[in-house]
Amino acid sequence: MTPTPAADRLLQLIDRAEGLLGRLEAVLPHAPAEPDWAASTAWRYRRRGAAGVLEPVRHVATIRLGDLKEVEPQKERLVRNTAQFVAGRPANNVLLTGARGTGKSSLIKACLNEFAPRGLRLIEVDKADLVDLPDLVDLVATRPERFVIFCDDLSFDEGEPGYKALKSILDGSIAQASDNVLIYATSNRRHLLPEYMRENLSYTHTDDGEVHPGEVVEEKISLSERFGLWLSFYPFTQAEYLAIVAQWLRHFGVDEARIAAARQASLVWALERGSRSGRVAYQFARDFAGRDDG
Repeated sequence: MTPTPAADRLLQLIDRAEGLLGRLEAVLPHAPAEPDWAASTAWRYRRRGAAGVLEPVRHVATIRLGDLKEVEPQKERLVRNTAQFVAGRPANNVLLTGARGTGKSSLIKACLNEFAPRGLRLIEVDKADLVDLPDLVDLVATRPERFVIFCDDLSFDEGEPGYKALKSILDGSIAQASDNVLIYATSNRRHLLPEYMRENLSYTHTDDGEVHPGEVVEEKISLSERFGLWLSFYPFTQAEYLAIVAQWLRHFGVDEARIAAARQASLVWALERGSRSGRVAYQFARDFAGRDDG
């Protein structure tokens, strides 16, 4: 039986609709696929077109807690919080803020190495991909492991979509994170958003002298306040910097006599870099230990 013109048009419409649906499926967001959880203790979340992918980190940083010096109070609090989390007890999301190069990210990586044998896993998520945070939380919700979602060097500009996604997961959404997920974030900004002089004009003063921030300031503070634990890091003194240099030189197998001889060179190195941070100390130690003059 020969199809009628109306039937032909209907078949053409169906073909076009199927083609359109196929193109839409290619660009619409997809929930991340289940990875091979045995492949690593750490993963990076990456967007691949419309799909999110968890890529295993093949060579996880080997830094240990004992390698980090002059941050003992911060280390003690983060280790305690992580131990509670791994043990299934209540624990807090953590915001680590302060001077650059003082060990914020390294401390989180060291905690992973310390607690990985007890089931801790880490997923690193870039700021741009935080909009997919609810999908990630759903993906790991039924897993037996404990997951730290790690956001490094986190800060937001006005109106970025990841800001609201993170804010909702931390606290305030009906679909908050499951019990096996915590957020650990590092930032050079305590409130994660840029702060401007003009915002001081929104403060109000009462007759008894109290100061109350305006709505703009309250909004900027509201995200960081959702982290239950704040850890602040400060620039190192010269003595602290030298202690960190010595620690890293020992790590690289340099003997005590050469460590003492390296003191002046390490200070010049810091002066040239304009910083006495732990990162600068580590970079000097690598350079000094790699020389063939000792």
